[in-house]
Amino acid sequence: MSGQPLIELRGLTKVYRLGETDVPVLQDITLTIREGTLLALMGPSGGGKSTLMNILGFLDTPSGGTYLLDGKDVSGLTANQRADLRNERIGFVFQNFNLLARTSALKNVLMPLEYAKTRRSARENRAWAESLLERVGLKERMDHTPAQMSGGQQQRVAIARALVNRPKILFADEPTGNLDSKTSEEVLRMFQELNEKEGLTIVLVTHSPEVGAFAKEAYHIKDGRVVGGTY
Repeated sequence: MSGQPLIELRGLTKVYRLGETDVPVLQDITLTIREGTLLALMGPSGGGKSTLMNILGFLDTPSGGTYLLDGKDVSGLTANQRADLRNERIGFVFQNFNLLARTSALKNVLMPLEYAKTRRSARENRAWAESLLERVGLKERMDHTPAQMSGGQQQRVAIARALVNRPKILFADEPTGNLDSKTSEEVLRMFQELNEKEGLTIVLVTHSPEVGAFAKEAYHIKDGRVVGGTY
């Protein structure tokens, strides 16, 4: 069972300015994400769910409303404060993997540690990154570059990279969008295992009911509003 509220949004809005026109993207978003859940943010493309994820993950800022993280208001942080929180608390997995093309799997996983505030020795970092790649089934592929890997293997590298800073919450934005159905299921079961065995809070952003079915609970986002869910 999920625990205490990790994230609470109250009346959150996001408005983009296009020339002389204000374009509302998120309107009065109120929701709670509890520690230890596996939650889906669902809805059609263009409905606002990726914008919401970017705000939750400190890649963007809200125009109004309140964002509480662990009970603290983080709505008005500076760019540097948001970057620190991203590095310390947040992991990301994206549809397009976002790996460095000419860099080995191991070095891709190690990369976020260059920005970590908690400094460990190079030997400790390497051992940790190797253990994560082994956990996602890539023990024999650590020296391979993305070009030498399948899409599923690249996404596994991306998951290991997202875990390397020991995040409190993992955001996965359409993580199976470029994968076949069998590989998609393998990746989603990996998320379930991370959630169930290690208690990692995971938010899946998806338009797919099949992907959403792997979550414990869901919020449905349409036209910038929460229109329903199971929670």
